[in-house]
Amino acid sequence: MPSAPSPSFAAEIMRLLEPLYATAMRLTRNRADAEDLVQDTFVKALRFEDRFTAGTNLKAWLFTILHNTWKNRLRGAAREPLDIDSGRVEEAGASEGLAAADTPERILLRDTLDADLQAALDEMPETFRQAVWLRDVEEFSYAEIAGMLDVPVGTVMSRISRGRRMLARRLGGVAHG
Repeated sequence: MPSAPSPSFAAEIMRLLEPLYATAMRLTRNRADAEDLVQDTFVKALRFEDRFTAGTNLKAWLFTILHNTWKNRLRGAAREPLDIDSGRVEEAGASEGLAAADTPERILLRDTLDADLQAALDEMPETFRQAVWLRDVEEFSYAEIAGMLDVPVGTVMSRISRGRRMLARRLGGVAHG
């Protein structure tokens, strides 16, 4: 049986709650799913603390866990049949109204990003949005992003370049590169 996580390790990963949650929201686009994804990430990190190499980038390690957990969920969801009660969906949408749009991430983004940029980011295909978000918002290196997304560094660079061009076009700017 693995030993209990050290209090200092637990405290360190808790400091990264906000950026992990913001990225989980970008991936899931749903508050409850983002919270579950972050919780699963924390549980795995605490459970496998012994696999973390002290002195390396804890944030990158946690984001790798987050992205791998998300990919595994997507694979699992693709295998499960969907059973949708459209009446309940419509009721839920009508009853939640605009309050559901004010997630913690959106409140934070509203304070830091302009509405046009938010809309442009939300409209990007997920692969480009992930790469641009991890580089330009979370400030990970290309190599760290490649590890998180399990793709070559060149692919990361290409996705970021193309994603930035998409943003520039959407925002009416001129993109070079």
